[in-house]
Amino acid sequence: MSFFNRRGIFLQKLGPTIVNPKEIMVSMQFSLKEEGWDPESAQETTALLDSTTLIASSYDGGQSFNIRNINKDIDGDGDIDADDKAKLLALAKAYASIANP
Repeated sequence: MSFFNRRGIFLQKLGPTIVNPKEIMVSMQFSLKEEGWDPESAQETTALLDSTTLIASSYDGGQSFNIRNINKDIDGDGDIDADDKAKLLALAKAYASIANP
C-alpha cells in the first residue's frame, strides 16, 4: 500500500509440500490502511482495518484452485456471487504462476 492508496492486497504462496508435491496454497489478505499519530510516543502509527484473509487451494500444481467461504464483495457490485469467486480464483492462479515474486 502506498501513501496515495489506502487499499491493499497481500499475497503469499505456500507449497508445494513434501506430503503432496502438487499442493499449492495462495493466501490473499485484503485490508484498508489507516495512518494516525500517537501523542505519547510522538510517532506515526499504521493500522490495518477491515482485514479479510482467504485461502485458495490447488492440488494439481496450480492449474485449478478452490476457495471456500467467500464472504466479501470483491468486485464492488453490491453482492457476493460467482463473479467474486471467479476474480479471486484468477488472482490466485496468476500469482501462483509467478516464479520469483
